[in-house]
Amino acid sequence: MKILGIDPGYAIVGFGILETQRGRPRLLGCGAINTPAGMPMPRRLVQIQEDLETLIRTFAPDVMAVEELYFNTNVTTGIGVAQARGVILMTAAKLGVEIFTYTPSQVKQAVVGYGKAEKRQVMEMTRRLLDLAAVPKPDDAADAVAIALCHARSHTSKLAGL
Repeated sequence: MKILGIDPGYAIVGFGILETQRGRPRLLGCGAINTPAGMPMPRRLVQIQEDLETLIRTFAPDVMAVEELYFNTNVTTGIGVAQARGVILMTAAKLGVEIFTYTPSQVKQAVVGYGKAEKRQVMEMTRRLLDLAAVPKPDDAADAVAIALCHARSHTSKLAGL
């Protein structure tokens, strides 16, 4: 199974693509979709849609795992991220990719075993579980890989069907 993990944003959308065979995940690629700061929001959303569509057509994932929105204190930023996330979900649905969503706590629990783990712990465990020489860069890509890994570990769990 190929899993496309997405860390939504509008300036940077992190992505990570894993392939799992017999419960063993392997990183196929990761990176980020970047939109320039001065670009108007509608154009940024179009660029995210176009780049994501290219990614989906190139890697042909079976599923997409996306992080749920977490509003901290900046509502304005949250609205922009919500708009980008909507475009991300629409693009995957339009191309027939099944979508799964996970909260930050679910990602931490699946990857580290502790739902309140620190970001550095998630990144290091992601590196170890995938047997990588280094944590993926940029951070948004590392987050997306962790989201894909969360789906790989959750979906193959014997508890998933309960």
